[in-house]
Amino acid sequence: MKRFVEGESRSQSTLFPELLDDYVCEDNPVRVIDVFVDELDLGGLGFSGVEPQATGRPSYHPSILLKLYIYGYLNRIQSSRRLERETHRNVEMMWLTGRLMPDFKTIADFRKNNGKAIRKVCREFVVLCRNLNLFAESLVAIDGSKFKAVNAREKNFTRAKMKTRLLQIEESIDHYFSQLDSVDSQDKSESDTPDQLQDKITKLKAEMSRLKKFEARMLKHPDKQVSLTDPDSRSMMSGSGKGMVGYNTQAAVDCKNHLIVTHEVTNIGNDRNQLSSMAKKTQQVIGSKNLKVIADRGYYKGEEILACDEAGITTYVPKVLTSGSKKHGRFSKQDFQYLAKSNEYFCPAKQRLPWHYIVKEAGRNMHCYWNTAACKNCSIKAQCTPSKERRIKRWEHEANLDAMQSRLDHNSDAMLIRKSTVEHPFGTIKAWMGATHFTMKTLKHVSTEMSLHVLAYNLKRVMKIIGIKPLIEAIRV
Repeated sequence: MKRFVEGESRSQSTLFPELLDDYVCEDNPVRVIDVFVDELDLGGLGFSGVEPQATGRPSYHPSILLKLYIYGYLNRIQSSRRLERETHRNVEMMWLTGRLMPDFKTIADFRKNNGKAIRKVCREFVVLCRNLNLFAESLVAIDGSKFKAVNAREKNFTRAKMKTRLLQIEESIDHYFSQLDSVDSQDKSESDTPDQLQDKITKLKAEMSRLKKFEARMLKHPDKQVSLTDPDSRSMMSGSGKGMVGYNTQAAVDCKNHLIVTHEVTNIGNDRNQLSSMAKKTQQVIGSKNLKVIADRGYYKGEEILACDEAGITTYVPKVLTSGSKKHGRFSKQDFQYLAKSNEYFCPAKQRLPWHYIVKEAGRNMHCYWNTAACKNCSIKAQCTPSKERRIKRWEHEANLDAMQSRLDHNSDAMLIRKSTVEHPFGTIKAWMGATHFTMKTLKHVSTEMSLHVLAYNLKRVMKIIGIKPLIEAIRV
């Protein structure tokens, strides 16, 4: 071939570099992995096999397998079989492991048996980020995202799904029975034979019997749900509004450098009860007494916001607007002004609603306010309430919620900061995972897998922020 760049002949002898180290340049990310793992106290973190047994076949040191996994997740290689293949052909992997080539079973068992220690490794790198002052602003955004589990939607059953499926089977059985009754009067070439119809009915009855067994298992669970492949996974709504079977991963992301400060995998489909626990974990990791937390309205719950206030954490969470009055074109509670000095409300008709008594609702102490005389002669009562008078209830700690709303009103860009901060890591990690997301089963193992993804994400971010050589120097200090 003329006027093309030509390669070497496959039969030509070639003088390769004598040292494997010559293949890996000084600013290669694998050098960060190598130094980071070598500096860890693997025994203190809880890895098994750090001290070899006196007898038996020699095993691989945990540092070799940990390096292999961190490299794999950093380069979107999560499968143990694919990692085994890379040890045979990948020069960087050969350099990192010293040309050791563990089989896929050894690789997979290491991740399965050392999950707790691997999660601690992820936290160790977050501590390093804190020591490098990468969390200096003490401002984080918290959010949750749904990740697919190794469980098809057809193998997950809730009460609604079970009811729908059983109803469909019953309708199909009735349909085939009606066909069976009229099969003699029809053209045999245009309909199933009696034997074929009977066979379909038998299969449907067997399926109904199978579903009844699953229903019995489902009703024993506290949340009345059962998953057949991954027992810990749950049916939940994704961000696009579509149902999926998976896990809800919570993450607190630093608003300065977009590093994941802390994370947790749950199988609870909503974020309502996650704010205070995530905020407190973040506060502990960062070590800041003036932590500020931004979250979306899915985290709005009075008790959670109160818990954050009591821990010295400043929250920014928009209020959930669920007023039934607003839907019917009437005034909502937001249209009534609370007067703290006199402990009463000021209504849209310029009337005062005094305090009457305290009532307990769902464990909350609620203060009740109304003015029967004013409502009786009010000219805009139709826009307010169809009842005798309009009653307003106020939680005893609602001052905390009012203070947070005031902070939001004076920081209108808080939600834009949240969106541009916390949604980026989730999108990046999901792109690395591919269409299937998690590859392991049960909450314990899925948490380990997520920790490896978070560690890889943070590693890549820090290498981009401060550079590879400075990071290596910081790890060695």
